[in-house]
Amino acid sequence: MPTIKSSYLGNLRTESEHLHSGTQLITDAPVDNNGKGEKFSPTDLVASALGSCMVTIMGIVATRDSVSLDGLTWEVTKIMQSNPRKISEIIVEFHWENPINDAAMIQKLKNAAKTCPVALSLDPEIKQTLKFDF
Repeated sequence: MPTIKSSYLGNLRTESEHLHSGTQLITDAPVDNNGKGEKFSPTDLVASALGSCMVTIMGIVATRDSVSLDGLTWEVTKIMQSNPRKISEIIVEFHWENPINDAAMIQKLKNAAKTCPVALSLDPEIKQTLKFDF
């Protein structure tokens, strides 16, 4: 059974629906690749998926160990190369306003981030640079 159903809307724009929830998203080609850049590009979604997956797995670990991740935010930078055009690096910078004072738990959370399914699924040629501000 499919997870996602998508269609081409024209003008380098696509629409996808998550069939279980009905949530929809639209992508545009980026401005530097003939698009309007009015929505996430497909490669933006890949980069965003990496950060979101990392935090989701960190959240699973934190919940299991009764730790709150309140105040945790992250920023993602996607770096493209031109020949061939593809993602060359994704930088994820995590910021945590009031981290817990437990070095072992902090390390456990960092390890969880590094082993999330998206991180393990990306081509090894895509450099994953993680910065933990906590």
